[in-house]
Amino acid sequence: MRGGADLGDQWPDAIAHRRIAVLHALATLFLGIFFLILPALAAHAMDIQPVTSSKGVNAWLVEDHSIPIIAIRFVFDGGSTQDPAGREGLVNLMTGLFDEGAGDLDSEAFQIKLDDAGAEMGFEAARDGTYGAMRMLAEQKDAAFDLLRLAVTSPRFDQAPIDRIRAQILSGIIANERDPNTVAQTKWLRAIYGEHPYSRPDQGTKDSIATITAADLAAFHKANFARSGLHVAVVGDIDAATLKRKLDEVFGDLPEKQVLQPVADTELKLGQQLEVDYDLPQTSLQFAYPGVKRDAPDFFPAVLMNQILGGGTFTSRLYDEVREKRGLAYSVDSNLVDHQHSNALIITTATRSDRAAETLGIVKEVVKKMAEEGPTEAELDATKKYMVGSYAISNLDSSSAIAATLVELQLDNLGIDYVQRRAALINGVTLDQVKAAAKKLLTPAPAIMSIGPKLEGK
Repeated sequence: MRGGADLGDQWPDAIAHRRIAVLHALATLFLGIFFLILPALAAHAMDIQPVTSSKGVNAWLVEDHSIPIIAIRFVFDGGSTQDPAGREGLVNLMTGLFDEGAGDLDSEAFQIKLDDAGAEMGFEAARDGTYGAMRMLAEQKDAAFDLLRLAVTSPRFDQAPIDRIRAQILSGIIANERDPNTVAQTKWLRAIYGEHPYSRPDQGTKDSIATITAADLAAFHKANFARSGLHVAVVGDIDAATLKRKLDEVFGDLPEKQVLQPVADTELKLGQQLEVDYDLPQTSLQFAYPGVKRDAPDFFPAVLMNQILGGGTFTSRLYDEVREKRGLAYSVDSNLVDHQHSNALIITTATRSDRAAETLGIVKEVVKKMAEEGPTEAELDATKKYMVGSYAISNLDSSSAIAATLVELQLDNLGIDYVQRRAALINGVTLDQVKAAAKKLLTPAPAIMSIGPKLEGK
C-alpha cells in the first residue's frame, strides 16, 4: 500500500500523493472549464440526430446555428489493408488526388472552385478506413457540397496529378530510408504483425508506388467507395431536411455495396526483443503488450489502468519513476491502440544511450508492479474524475472535432447516446476490475524494440 507521512523515508509515496493531487487539480480545472462552456457544448453532447436520406444514406447531425459554419466528416470501411499485393500505397496515393480534378474540372479548375467556395477539403488513408472531411461556410454550402460530390463520386485521376503526387510520396519514402526511427518502425511492424497487412507501410514502397496506374485507382475507388461502408457525421449551421438532400447529392449515386477483400484478425507476436543498432546519442524504446477490443467488457477498466500507468503524461506512474525521480527521459507514455483486427498497449520513451538499459529495467519494474498489485483506490478515483472532466474539452471543442468524434463512435458501434452514458460507464468501474485488466494485459512477456547503440547489461 502507498502512504506514509515521512517525506524522507517515503519519497515514492510523496510523489504518488503529489501525482494524485495533480490529477485532482486537473480534473477540477477541466470540470470548471466544462461548466463554463457547457451552454455551447450541451447541444453538441446531447442533441445528436440520426438522419437518413431518401436513398438510404445515414448520418449523425448536430445542429449549431450560432456560427455559420458546417463541418462534415465521413469514412469508408477498408483503408490501406485493402491495398492489393504489389500495389501497397494505393489508398494513400488515391487520397492525395480527390481534390486534383473531378468531373469536368481539371486540377487547377477544381482548386479555383474550392477557393471560391471558401471551403477546406481533405482526405486521408488509415489502416481500416478511408477518411474525408470538409469545412465550409453555410452560405456557400451548395457550391461546397457540389465539389464534395464531384470528388467522392467522379475523381478524374489524371496522369499529371498522379505523377506529381507520386513524386511527393516517393520523396518521402526515400527520406524515410535515411531516418533511423522510420526504418526501425518498419522492422517493428513486421516483427509484431508478421505477414498481416498491418505490417505494411501505408505509403507503400518505392517499387509498389511506381507500379500504380490510373486504372488501378479507378478500380479501387469503384469497389470501395460505396454506401454500405459509409459513416457520416455533420455538425453546424444546417437542418435535418437540408442535410437529407445534401447526403443524396453527395453520396446517393455511389454503388450500394462495397467489394472488400477479407482481412483476418491477428494476435501480436510478443515475447521478442528487437535491437535496431544505430550509433546515436539517444536510444528509443518501445514495448508492446496485449490490448483490448473496443467492445470488450473490460475496455474501460483497461483504459483507466492505462491512464494511471502511462496515459496521463505528467501524472502517471511511468512518468514518476522514469522522469520525475530519475531524470532518465523527457517523456514516457503508454497508449491503448485499437485497430479493427488487432489491439495493443504500447509504451514508448527515449533516453540517453548510456542509460537505456537502466530505463528499460525501470519500465519493466513499473509494469510488473501494476500487473501484480494494480492501482490504488485513490489513483482510480482521481483518474475517473479526470477522464470524465476532460472528455468534452478533448473531443467536443469545435465543429470539426465533434464530427470526427461522432464518426469514430459510429465505427465502434457505441450508439448515438454514448456521450451521455460515458461518465456512468467510467464511474461504474471497480478497483477489482481495473486490477484484473492490469493482470491480464501486463503479465505476458512484451515485445520490445530499442533504436540506438547495442544495449549493455539488459
